[in-house]
Amino acid sequence: MRTYYRGPDAAVTDELFIWQAGSTRSFVVAELRRVSMERQEHSRLGRVVVAVLLAVAGAGWVQLELPARWYVGIGALVVGLAVAGWPPHTRLWALKAAYRGDDEVTLYTSGDPRVFHQVSRALRRAMEDARQ
Repeated sequence: MRTYYRGPDAAVTDELFIWQAGSTRSFVVAELRRVSMERQEHSRLGRVVVAVLLAVAGAGWVQLELPARWYVGIGALVVGLAVAGWPPHTRLWALKAAYRGDDEVTLYTSGDPRVFHQVSRALRRAMEDARQ
């Protein structure tokens, strides 16, 4: 059995594509069709809402004249601004394909573009060798 890629969360051999994300999912390489790569960007809206709530709570707390609460208010304001500003969005890369009659399944996702492209190249090589 030839191994094209072996990493902590995925392995690609001449027969199987294995993804280990929580649970292990495996796919027979010869049965994959229409493999595509997608870049998905997730909004930071949830973090912005939390940051705004923290900032409002911090600003309200600062209005009170107790010194300890004033410092807590400033801290909440700083945390709120930090949560809202970093990172601006989350990028995920996904490999999707038609598999055994299913319309589309997610084969693999990663937030690291370097690892994602290594895995996708390994799968491409395995599929090309399987056709020959």
